[in-house]
Amino acid sequence: MTSWQKFFGLIVGAYFAINLLFALAYVAGGDGIENAEPGSFWDAFFFSVQTMATIGYGAMYPKTPYAHFLVTIEVLIGLLAVAMATSLMFARFSRPTARILFSQVAVICPYNGVPTLMFRAANQRSHKIVEAQIRVTLLRQEVTSEGHQMRRFYELSLARAYSPFFLLSWMVMHPIDPASPLHGETLTSLIDRDAQIVVMLTGLDEAGSQTVHASYLYAPEDILWNHRFVDVLTPCPSGARYIDYPRFHDTQPLSLENW
Repeated sequence: MTSWQKFFGLIVGAYFAINLLFALAYVAGGDGIENAEPGSFWDAFFFSVQTMATIGYGAMYPKTPYAHFLVTIEVLIGLLAVAMATSLMFARFSRPTARILFSQVAVICPYNGVPTLMFRAANQRSHKIVEAQIRVTLLRQEVTSEGHQMRRFYELSLARAYSPFFLLSWMVMHPIDPASPLHGETLTSLIDRDAQIVVMLTGLDEAGSQTVHASYLYAPEDILWNHRFVDVLTPCPSGARYIDYPRFHDTQPLSLENW
């Protein structure tokens, strides 16, 4: 999505470009603007500005059929341009932003005795995301029995893929059991097979009931084996909890006896 600076730059650039083109057209028509100096580009330019914005100061006005014809076209273009700019502006303001923070790394550590792939997400919005769902997909390069190389997609089952409302943080977990596509994989094998883990989160904005979505990509080098995430949920005296964002991506290694 285009940044606000680029968006306003495009609007301003289009505004000046249209007025410059019409100014040249007015100058090409000769002495067609009353009270304007004949052949003056700047008089024609400012007349174009007044015409497009329908300001109508009254000092300058068209006096030839050619000038009247240009004014008719410019007013129509001005109305359409204002309508389009207003629609684009409204769409940018009304479009909800996900503002989902994913941990920069994922970890593999035991959970209930089973090696588990984990990463976490945090909702940085001021209100909840309802009906939140997460899908995690493994992409890796494979060679068929005929020797053809192809990119395969594998859905990773999650301990919890749905949340009725997503308010603070979400620890996403995939048990690496014998049925898991990650079973038997190592860091070296994932790198050799050019593997990637794609995360997609969708939900509904609580305020506007509009769909929000966010995505993230983990490379094999982003997965820390035999690590766990540090706790970032801190209780307040009032009983509420908040997230310690400076430690959101932090992990700590586990001793071998934990495996």
